[in-house]
Amino acid sequence: MPRGAAGYSARVPELPDVEGFRRVLADHAVGRPVQYVDVLDAGVLHGIGVRRLRGVLRRREFGQPWRHGKQLFVPVVGSRGGGAVLLHFGMTGSLHWATSPHRHDRIVFGFGDGELRYRDMRKLHGLGFARDENAVRRVLAELGPDAADLSASELRDGLSGLRRQVKPALVDQSVIAGLGNLLADEILWRAYIHPRRSCADLHGQDFARLHARMRTVLRKSIEQGRVPPRKTWLTGRRDEASGVCPRCGTALSHGRVGSRGTTWCPQCQPKTAT
Repeated sequence: MPRGAAGYSARVPELPDVEGFRRVLADHAVGRPVQYVDVLDAGVLHGIGVRRLRGVLRRREFGQPWRHGKQLFVPVVGSRGGGAVLLHFGMTGSLHWATSPHRHDRIVFGFGDGELRYRDMRKLHGLGFARDENAVRRVLAELGPDAADLSASELRDGLSGLRRQVKPALVDQSVIAGLGNLLADEILWRAYIHPRRSCADLHGQDFARLHARMRTVLRKSIEQGRVPPRKTWLTGRRDEASGVCPRCGTALSHGRVGSRGTTWCPQCQPKTAT
């Protein structure tokens, strides 16, 4: 079940989480008139005020939402020029279909038999509005290709020759949209690639493994609506005080790579190519 449909998690939303939020919205809110909009905290609004947001949405319907990377685009049926609500979930955002309030609710969209609640503890991002298709294109121009749709050649072309470490490159949304800490670490572990390897040092087999493992991890994570904390995954071991590699049993290493907390196996992920 997607996390947006039940419970609240402190995990940072990544591509699979946002795909889960997209399903929540599509299952409950599409094609139904918005009866009211309660903005409980205007600090999560970006580029649009409370009155304008209410005027744009009241008595209008949401079209089919679509996702690119970690951002959710929600077309507003009947808005001029193809306008869309933009939802960015930052580090603690989530979307819920619920009637009971939560102390971190920031915006409530009311419908006949329930409410769609945007919830966010830290309020680092939030809701914006693209008034037409050109505005949507400008947002997309700042993002790399979506990780779930990335071809092997696009991955190679995007990374090869970059003189930077592979982990920071993977989580750079302008290079590849959708990957965060958990996904990047999981994919690199499965591909036997050290997070501090230079992109310029990766070769053909590295890119092939990286792409194949990315597809597997994303597919399985999207099914769950999150990166699943299974004990057979690096994700399921990384927060254990004495965590060991699920593959070889070596004690996991922890450090900061590109200013981000990172976990890897020193045995499975050598610093240099083998």
